[in-house]
Amino acid sequence: MVNSSDLQALWLTVRLASTVTVILLLVGTPIAWWLARTRTWWKGPIGAVVALPLVLPPSVLGFYLLLTMGPNGPVGQLTHALGLGLLPFTFWGLVVASVFYSLPFMVQPLQTAFEAVGDRPLEVAATLRASPLDAFFTVAMPLAAPGFLTASILTFAHTVGEFGVVLMIGGNLPGVTRVASVQIYDHVEALEYMQAHRLAAVMLLFSFLVLLALYSWRPNPKKGA
Repeated sequence: MVNSSDLQALWLTVRLASTVTVILLLVGTPIAWWLARTRTWWKGPIGAVVALPLVLPPSVLGFYLLLTMGPNGPVGQLTHALGLGLLPFTFWGLVVASVFYSLPFMVQPLQTAFEAVGDRPLEVAATLRASPLDAFFTVAMPLAAPGFLTASILTFAHTVGEFGVVLMIGGNLPGVTRVASVQIYDHVEALEYMQAHRLAAVMLLFSFLVLLALYSWRPNPKKGA
């Protein structure tokens, strides 16, 4: 049986992943739309910044976020001045770090989906006197719906599996920042291999079901050919 501390870590993990997914849907959608539509030279540098967490070691990203949000960092000084305290070693600190770390998993599938929509549907909408905003919500978003589903699932699953970034920013506070991956690490350090096996099995099953859903849902391009 999974004990109460494991259940607490799992609930915190689900809460974190859900919060990050919702935030990235709001933040990542306009970024992906801009990257899919723009022709300026800024597309390359901004696309590289968005994709940076894919190749950057999590400890490096976590280290710089810790400095930025710490008492001497610009974000830390701002939050302290606003009476919000410091973000490191809090749940919302984990959220901020996870938003940065999972950003490409939301933006890249959405960018691909928006690029697949093409110009023609939007041009037709414009001839029917639809504003750019109307065309986005009534044409682009429905056509890109599969991309939204893929991006949301990948973002949620990636956030669930985070370890390095959350450990750097959140530490290991029970009920506050101790997510499932950190809980497994604690079990192994304490030589509690049976508890580690149980929690790891839950994570393994979850990961498999996510991939199964993605590959089962993905349409076969040969169908209807």
